[in-house]
Amino acid sequence: MSAESAVSPGRDEHKFRAIRRGFRTWRGQRPFWAGLFTLLGGIPIAYIPYATFKLGHMTLAMQTTAGSGALIIGVLLITLGLTMWFHHIVRVFAGVATILLALVSIPIANMGGFVIGFLLSLIGGALSLSWVPGKPVAESAPAEDPSPAPAEAPEAEQWFDDGVAAYETNNEVNGGRNSAG
Repeated sequence: MSAESAVSPGRDEHKFRAIRRGFRTWRGQRPFWAGLFTLLGGIPIAYIPYATFKLGHMTLAMQTTAGSGALIIGVLLITLGLTMWFHHIVRVFAGVATILLALVSIPIANMGGFVIGFLLSLIGGALSLSWVPGKPVAESAPAEDPSPAPAEAPEAEQWFDDGVAAYETNNEVNGGRNSAG
């Protein structure tokens, strides 16, 4: 088997690393975790009012008259989560709207999706508000000189027309002799 063989182990490993590195770069340029928590918070809020759970032979249905409100809140939260990912410039608006929708979901959507959706959405909105884009790293920073900086030159005295100093820069005027009076 030659080195150019198509069946060599680890052949596509570099592609996986490149995809992973690209995803890391994409994730670092936007509030990724805020969008993920908001998206995951919207799913139980929208799903639970329409779900039918079976425990053995017993069926639990959570269908209420507020089901349409819960569906609207859940879909809006999912949309806001995707907005945080793909249009991160409006992250402050999306964070405030997410927190408000999470609070509104408590009375409307079965205690905010049994508190699970409420908490996830609240955390996502807070993360979106607190996220700030990182500063780009300087390509090459100049090396600093370890020697101390030179002392600044003292200010020159200002003189009026008659030769009298407007202000003195030191305490010892007249050659170090002080006179009283």
